Amino acid sequence: MDWAKRDTYVEEVTDGVFAFIQPDGSWMINNTGFVVGSSGRSVLVDTSSTQRRTTHFLDEVGRRASQPPMALVNTHHHPDHTYGNYLVPESTPVVAHHLCRTEVIAAGLEATKVITQPDYGDLRVRPPEFTFSHELTLHLDDEPVELIHVGPAHTTNDVVVWLPRQRCLFAGDVAFAGGQPFLLEGSVQGFPKALARIRELNPEYLVPGHGPVCRGAEVTQLLDDLDSYVAFVAKVAAEGHAAGLTPLQTAIENRDNPYAGWQETERFVGNLHRAFSELSGAPIDTRLRVPDVWPDMVAFHGGPIETHA
Repeated sequence: MDWAKRDTYVEEVTDGVFAFIQPDGSWMINNTGFVVGSSGRSVLVDTSSTQRRTTHFLDEVGRRASQPPMALVNTHHHPDHTYGNYLVPESTPVVAHHLCRTEVIAAGLEATKVITQPDYGDLRVRPPEFTFSHELTLHLDDEPVELIHVGPAHTTNDVVVWLPRQRCLFAGDVAFAGGQPFLLEGSVQGFPKALARIRELNPEYLVPGHGPVCRGAEVTQLLDDLDSYVAFVAKVAAEGHAAGLTPLQTAIENRDNPYAGWQETERFVGNLHRAFSELSGAPIDTRLRVPDVWPDMVAFHGGPIETHA
């Protein structure tokens, strides 16, 4: 069966490490995960975009962990990874980069007004309560769970979750498998540096923020593909910017490209907006808001952008 047509499933990536995979991985349909320690406690990686999806995830955690979660890690601030935070027990702290907390609070439930189709349920914003700047290690019984800030890349606050003994990485949205990455709130310049940091870790298993789990040579191929894509965006942006075109005009002129078959091709426009900002000399952390760029993405898409969340 085509992966994108599968139902949501739990995959034991390696001993005690689980990925909650949600096909087709498009807008608002993300992956989450969890690690179960010897005591039955767990560390969760992200929540989901709707009450229903996060409840399903937590039910699956409960089938495999006998104790309440020790911590929930948010890999970044985007709503498909944080809207379900409030459903995790209040006694379980939410941990993330300090800019993730800032952005969760700033965005609120803004995304529900841009992507309106899903039944989000009774959402309440719960920002991270514990934050850090560079690296932090959680200790799940005898297992280290290393949190490493690699942004700006997908966002300013990207954190990967590294399990050194298992050589397993939860990459958040620094890695999309099968879809175009989205750099609007991150950095075209910074994205290759984040990928280089992941290569240094040399994971055997990689759980992307969207798409199927990668193993062995698939990890290398995914990182190579993402590197090539971002280099392509940078090249096209430089040409369009020099020619005095807008990001949308540049995207339209380059509509037929080697990555046109990847999901969410409208992200190409958002990525060009970020690249143009950097080419203009704006600070790398200049805030570009999804609602402001969404009309260009809809125009490139040729109509309303649907989600099946």
